[in-house]
Amino acid sequence: MDSVLTTVFLPVALGVVMLGLGLGLTLADFRRILVYPKAVLVALGCQVVLLPLTCFGLVLAFDLPPTLAVGMMLLAASPGGTTANLYSHLFGGNVALNISLTAVNSILAVVTLPLVVNLSLSYFGSGDSVGLQFDKVLQVFAIVLLPVLVGMLIRHHRAGFADRMDRPVRILSVVVLIGVIGGAVVNERDNIAQYFLAVGLIVLLFNVISLAVGYLVPRALKVDRAEAGAAAFEIGIHNATLAITIAVSLLGNAEMAIPAAVYGLVMFATATGFGYLLRHLSAGTRTSNPA
Repeated sequence: MDSVLTTVFLPVALGVVMLGLGLGLTLADFRRILVYPKAVLVALGCQVVLLPLTCFGLVLAFDLPPTLAVGMMLLAASPGGTTANLYSHLFGGNVALNISLTAVNSILAVVTLPLVVNLSLSYFGSGDSVGLQFDKVLQVFAIVLLPVLVGMLIRHHRAGFADRMDRPVRILSVVVLIGVIGGAVVNERDNIAQYFLAVGLIVLLFNVISLAVGYLVPRALKVDRAEAGAAAFEIGIHNATLAITIAVSLLGNAEMAIPAAVYGLVMFATATGFGYLLRHLSAGTRTSNPA
């Protein structure tokens, strides 16, 4: 997995993705947290606290080797991906809330992600990895927030241009990511089965639990169904690209990227199935409680 594709083109692809996110953001997306304060606080609590703890429990239960264990924790600490917005749109979530959650999560990740990674490296004692020191934390800031800020500045000063570029940049980001992931899969074709055997089950369980926690916890706390759906997709669809980039480019450990790489392939199927389940539940509610 450690190749030019992942060490050079993957960070570029991530930059394009985050730039595309920024082109669609305004300050109003951050102010919107005041409109949905309960949903935002519950979703962030699940994302920042419950998921790392859940992942930690799964890692201990599966007795993963240290490097893969840290890779799972890195995945758990990664914020929601922009794909969550698309799934929320397709399956009746509150897209505006999704956008706000993604924006806030991306900022929080600059602090929470290095913290979780360094604690995990310390606990599991993963090889020679020295963790995300201050200079690497600055690199996390650079690859996560700088492209977003550039995109937001473009939207603020050239809104028409940002509107015109929003769709092409999103398409480009998808094309670039497919190219990078496809190239990585081809490059590692002899090891794909081994990767799935190593972490496939724990990745699947973590993905399903993430989606379930993201929906059931807000619903248990009386958050509206559409907002709970948005939270589920935000929490259940992690930014695997970010996790892979940090593992390979900043920590220099390709094996640590395996859980995120497998997750990136699994999550689309599970998120789609979960979306159809939400749609079925919503339809059932409307049928039993006609207006």
